[in-house]
Amino acid sequence: MSKIYTGTGDQGMTSLADGSRVSKADPRVAAYGKTDELISWIGLLRSQSDSLTAFPSCKHYESSLRKIQTDLMYLAGHLAYGNRKSVTDYDFEGSALFLERTIDKLQEQIPVLQSFILPYTPPLASQIHIVRTVCRDAERLMVSLGTDIVTAPMLKYINRLSDYLFVLARFITVRTGCEEDFFI
Repeated sequence: MSKIYTGTGDQGMTSLADGSRVSKADPRVAAYGKTDELISWIGLLRSQSDSLTAFPSCKHYESSLRKIQTDLMYLAGHLAYGNRKSVTDYDFEGSALFLERTIDKLQEQIPVLQSFILPYTPPLASQIHIVRTVCRDAERLMVSLGTDIVTAPMLKYINRLSDYLFVLARFITVRTGCEEDFFI
């Protein structure tokens, strides 16, 4: 692509990956747009991996987040296609299983949750909680599209991702020596 601008969206329309034109307010565009936002937020988290080098138990952090960004790029691609049959298969079930295994490993290293928590310290954990809320927004937008567009494995993956982000924030809090701020 020689120019980033084409002018074809100047009237509020955009092209899906299959070439069909839809309004930029289309729910599908909102869903893959929110997924794109989530990819960017996770990039911000990845960029801060240097702050965790003093904690050997956090060595998985950057590589896990890169894998998640890749998964989300495939997810956005699926959402951007107008015809689900033309989308190449991607193993969202396997990616959800990766998240489940990672969650289990992280949870073994932190106290059992006794109460709701208020995001607070360290700043990185609070940022992870922000990313978790963006993930939940993406999930809600995906659910609104229905099963003719979004598959069960895609929904499982995005739901598990928000669980992973919650546990990761707790893990970072505990591993950096900060105390969790319990709501009650």
